[in-house]
Amino acid sequence: MVRKLLFVLAAAMVASVESWAQCAMCKTTIVNNVSHGELNLAEGLNFGILYLFFTPYLAIAAIAIFWYINSRSNAKKNQQRSFDSV
Repeated sequence: MVRKLLFVLAAAMVASVESWAQCAMCKTTIVNNVSHGELNLAEGLNFGILYLFFTPYLAIAAIAIFWYINSRSNAKKNQQRSFDSV
């Protein structure tokens, strides 16, 4: 179990190093395009970054809403069962 955990942590560290390298490449591309007057690529990249930023939050919110609705319906069922048994 410990070996698997160490492997996952090592893989995550390697992946994060590669992602930082890509950020430097994106930054250089955007700086060059903006300096030449091309804003379409910068706007598209900005939208992509915002999309990637908000997607996990939207997924967590959807799970939380589903959990809340499910727990309320279970509470109503349990409350109705307690009244039926009395």
